[in-house]
Amino acid sequence: MSFSPQPSEAQLRDQLCQVGRSLFERGYVHGTTGNISVRLPGPAGGFLITPTDACLGFLEPEKLARVDASGAQISGDRASKTLALHRRIYQHAPEANCVIHTHSSWLVDLTLRGVWRDDDIVPPLTPYFVMKVGHVPLVPYFRPGDVRVADYIATLIETYRARGLSLRAVMCDRLGPQVWGANLVSTMAILEELEETARLWLRSGREALPLSEAAIEECRQHFKAEW
Repeated sequence: MSFSPQPSEAQLRDQLCQVGRSLFERGYVHGTTGNISVRLPGPAGGFLITPTDACLGFLEPEKLARVDASGAQISGDRASKTLALHRRIYQHAPEANCVIHTHSSWLVDLTLRGVWRDDDIVPPLTPYFVMKVGHVPLVPYFRPGDVRVADYIATLIETYRARGLSLRAVMCDRLGPQVWGANLVSTMAILEELEETARLWLRSGREALPLSEAAIEECRQHFKAEW
């Protein structure tokens, strides 16, 4: 999957559909679950977001919803009901250019069995988790589409920033992760690393030990990891 570093709107539409298909084919989403959005380049700004009740495996570039910076729809099929949440994430994480939400089964399974801690759903098992993902807090259950979840996640982002940490993901109880990053590819990679860490921890019977503080400190020093 080769993506341009400064894609046009047409390229972003194609790339978003490619990512959606990849996530669907590998089982990160099923049916019509999940959604993806990206910031649009240029002074006009705005976003592309998957339509409501769309299957990520069968997205069509011309049917993606385009909305302006205020969230008003300009074109395409009706935007996902999670649009308000995506916009809040972009507002509070200005470094983010993409948001992906899935119902990844290992992560949802983890919330059913019990997360490691509410402020870290899995322990820092691997250096790549520490480097690429970082802290992932649990968001308590809200019904799908509940606008209160946007306020909760916005508060989490600001709370962690006050501690000198940049959140890249949160986990919504019984629903799935919300992940954001600099572009479609890097955001998908964060999601993949998070899901794989959940799988490793569950396969260990939730008994695998985290990295030592010395190992985490090495990640901080050598890779500027935020942990």
